[in-house]
Amino acid sequence: MREFWRSFRETCAITHDDYDVVSFGDGAEMADNLAELVVSGPKRATAGLLRYFTEGGEAMPRVGEHVVLIDGKGTPRCVWQTTDVVVKPLNQVDEKFAWDEGEGDRTLASWLAGHRRYFAMEAERDKFDFSDDIATVCERFRVVWPPEITD
Repeated sequence: MREFWRSFRETCAITHDDYDVVSFGDGAEMADNLAELVVSGPKRATAGLLRYFTEGGEAMPRVGEHVVLIDGKGTPRCVWQTTDVVVKPLNQVDEKFAWDEGEGDRTLASWLAGHRRYFAMEAERDKFDFSDDIATVCERFRVVWPPEITD
């Protein structure tokens, strides 16, 4: 991980070591599949429940911050820079954001169905109430490293 960040930092003349490390989903297979969508191009956004940032100890994404994306084996796949962060109810996510997340058929209907299913599973596991108006963090990003997969 540190070597991956160091290569990025030196090549791109970044002078700080302030970055987060994330993987997507709830297991290695999902992390691999979603990381591949970032590396191959269609996925340029992600969504998570606000409660994980306010109650769960995860760092709230910030515009301009760098994130190292790892796959299901913990291997760094890319560095992204956050370009937009909006908090809104799940049922107010729009078609453009669903498209930018790059999952499934990229429609809003598919995005809502998949995220309702996933967030409801998290709610059952973590014992919290789930509804369509649950606060959702919608983050957009651009891939900045490695050079062969940048936006």
